[in-house]
Formats: sequence, C-alpha cells, structure tokens
Amino acid sequence: MRLQPVYRIVVFVPPAHLDALKRGILAVDTLAAGGYEHGMWESAPGYEQYRALAATTPVQGRAGERVREPTVRLEFCIPRDPERLQRLLQDGIAAHHPWNTPAVFVDETRFMTP
Repeated sequence: MRLQPVYRIVVFVPPAHLDALKRGILAVDTLAAGGYEHGMWESAPGYEQYRALAATTPVQGRAGERVREPTVRLEFCIPRDPERLQRLLQDGIAAHHPWNTPAVFVDETRFMTP
C-alpha cells in the first residue's frame, strides 16, 4: 500500500439538486483514483445558513434575510492535477450547482492505493 497525493473536494448542495450535480461532475470527470471511478461520499442531513448582502441576489430568500436550508455534503477525490481540478470546479460544479456561489472546499491530502 502507498499513499497517492490527491485533491479532496467537498461541496454542499440542496438535496433536491444532488443527483443533477453528481451527473454534472461525472460528465466532466470519471473521478478515477485508486483503481476505482465514480467514487463519491454523501453525508446528510445537514443545514446551511447564510444572509445575503445588499448587492446580492440570492437563489433562496432576500438580501438581508437569514436563510437556513437543508444541505448534503458531497465529497470526492482526484489525483493532484490543477487543470483537472479547474475543469471540475468550473464545468462540473459551478455549471450544475443551483447557488450563485457554491460552498466548495478543496484540500490536498493523500489517498491509500494498492
């Protein structure tokens, strides 16, 4: 066994949009890592809250109003390739996510492979 450097990408999405987001991500990348593909982890239920600032037009609620919405944490890994990461962020997540500014977190970690 060895550890392979990967990006771990975490995105929060409303439950009703989870399947569409997953399809959008997989249309851009098979998420091949460690001898598998289509590897994703989901954690639910959870809640996200925010208050949009005056210059923002939110998808849910109105500027100045506190919104609390159910959310799913979707997580996946890819080998560390900055171009691949950018394609996933832009064409896989941002293009298929219902929010103006999706909550996306990327960190560098290691994945155990045979």
